[in-house]
Amino acid sequence: MASSPPDRTLVQQTAAVVAALFGVVTIVVGGRVLTGRSDPGYVVFRPLLVYNTVMGAGYLAAGLAIWRSLEWGKYAAAAVFVANLLVLVAIVFLYRSGRAIATDSLRAMTFRTVVWLGLWLALVWTAGRYYPPSANG
Repeated sequence: MASSPPDRTLVQQTAAVVAALFGVVTIVVGGRVLTGRSDPGYVVFRPLLVYNTVMGAGYLAAGLAIWRSLEWGKYAAAAVFVANLLVLVAIVFLYRSGRAIATDSLRAMTFRTVVWLGLWLALVWTAGRYYPPSANG
């Protein structure tokens, strides 16, 4: 097996660790709120809390995909980013429609979406740098 350039490996491994840690934190924090062991101090929109907690496992899976394969990692990060973006758009709509969505929830979902956009862009940039598209298509 050919070895990867050191900076490609560093970007890929860093993205994988960030994704996995983000997943662990999301599961722990979401699980504590869902089980009543922690109170965030604002009204919780339960469907969003459940989505985020379940996505914690998705973040872990994406982290594993990123670690194992730059190509699969790009797709996993893109999928998480798009899913989070769709949920963000939905909760912004609900918030503007008068539903009880905390501004902290909007900020947190925006943060999650931006983090996954950053991970995806870093992986796309890294893959393009080391595997540029061929002139032959």
